[in-house]
Amino acid sequence: MFKRYEGNPILEPIKEHKWEACMVFNCAAVYEQEKVHIVYRGRESHNGISKIGYASSKDGFHIDERLDKPIFEPEGDIDCLGVEDPRIMRIGDRYYMTYTAYGRWPKMAHESQGTQIAMVSISVNDFLSKKWNWSERTYPLFRVDNKNCVIFPEKMKGRYALYFRIPPHIWIGYSDDLKNIYDCKILMSPEQEWEYYKIGAGAPPIKTEKGWLFIYHGVDAHHYYRLGLMFIDLENPEKVIKRWKEPILEPEKEYEEQGIVSNVVYTCGAVKIGNRIFLYYGGADTVICVATAELKDILSQV
Repeated sequence: MFKRYEGNPILEPIKEHKWEACMVFNCAAVYEQEKVHIVYRGRESHNGISKIGYASSKDGFHIDERLDKPIFEPEGDIDCLGVEDPRIMRIGDRYYMTYTAYGRWPKMAHESQGTQIAMVSISVNDFLSKKWNWSERTYPLFRVDNKNCVIFPEKMKGRYALYFRIPPHIWIGYSDDLKNIYDCKILMSPEQEWEYYKIGAGAPPIKTEKGWLFIYHGVDAHHYYRLGLMFIDLENPEKVIKRWKEPILEPEKEYEEQGIVSNVVYTCGAVKIGNRIFLYYGGADTVICVATAELKDILSQV
């Protein structure tokens, strides 16, 4: 269903920009004011500290603007080793960005490192005006080894639903204020060989007439990363309508098979433009690419 853009990759490292000289990958994407806004992860070296940058595209393929400095950086012990894998969801007049905070646990007698989900928000107006007035950082499940958090953009039965990964499963939790998460439980587990090792949320869910379109990633026994697809009930985030057995995208091109981390396709963002889904993904943890599919072709298989 998904076809790679022939001009991939659409974003590559820029050696002159120290913070993204080695790797650009794993980006969020939102469509606003007839433009795709791409918020991506960059590193200066293989083991460097991740920061988050910004680029945009009017047609979804060609980059029209790219800032030379990060728009979001580590701050304090909890994410001092990197702000990673951003995902952005619009809720009302604000964008909520979830990311993986990689840092040190404070007040430990011996240095201890870990990852956990973190969240900030920004007004839509400030985001579009490039006034990076991010809110205070929050850590909804503090000190839980956790990644890959996405938020459904609409409340269900009066509360927000969130997916996240505590390996090897995708979990679901609920929130009233997008600061605290409760009623957490395993939602889905690896089933196929291509997702044997672990699965995790990819792009935030996209609402369609047949359910929430949800793209996720799976990792096999050889640590190959592939992308899968499922549809979630419009009113019940715990009900999976259909889950495809085969991946929708897997490493095949040189820019996916060879890089800083080989054999990886990994998404944090997808948008609907007209009747097409634009899927943005990292290739081999080194570049950013896009693939598209006609929504009617996807819905015909649900």
